[in-house]
Amino acid sequence: MLLYHASKKIVEFPEVRKMKYTKDFSWGFYCTNNFKQAVRWANRGEGTPIINIYNYKENNSLSILKFDGMTDEWLDFITKCRKGELHRYDIVEGPMADDTVWNYVNDFLY
Repeated sequence: MLLYHASKKIVEFPEVRKMKYTKDFSWGFYCTNNFKQAVRWANRGEGTPIINIYNYKENNSLSILKFDGMTDEWLDFITKCRKGELHRYDIVEGPMADDTVWNYVNDFLY
């Protein structure tokens, strides 16, 4: 399966970097299988957009959590991650919160 990572630089060896804030699925190396979405992400902010492409082969030894849609369980998971809670999964797959959902999540958090 092809995965895309939006960046301002070539990322030959992906790695997880912990930052001050957490995102929808906590810390991680965020990729998408949707090329158009990667282009949108890459075009945000300053700098030359780059789409890194990876060929992912399924690995059944990894702990994977998959959300098929924006469910209550998905919202609860995102809320916990955005609050800084960690999880035990190697891969989390599912929809990202857009601005509309993010505003709702913010209201839910506070």
